[in-house]
Amino acid sequence: QVQLVESGGGLVQAGGSLRLSCAASGYTFTRYVMGWFRQAPGKERSFVAAISRSGSNTDYTDSVKGRFTISRDNAQNTVYLQMNSLKPEDTAVYYCAAAPMPGDLIARATISYRYWGQGTQVTVSS
Repeated sequence: QVQLVESGGGLVQAGGSLRLSCAASGYTFTRYVMGWFRQAPGKERSFVAAISRSGSNTDYTDSVKGRFTISRDNAQNTVYLQMNSLKPEDTAVYYCAAAPMPGDLIARATISYRYWGQGTQVTVSS
């Protein structure tokens, strides 16, 4: 049974930091690209960051570049999202997801991702 379990969300003031974790089980972690997406109230789910199978390639949406860092620990089957300098517009439910991809390719499209977590709420107050 595949499981992606996010943790680390919460309430933080603008300018603060949070570290999200996503623990994966039930599939071969190293064969999948891992991504983070977010969905704010009334908006569609959107891409935040992704990391290739080896961890050598990363990709970020423009609004988080320089503030967020995605990483993965293949020994622990876990992917992380370090979020610094948080802004109120970062408020959303954050989801981790897994996409089967060859080599060190990365995907942004939600349709590429096969498995999804339940999400964790991040709220940034002004």
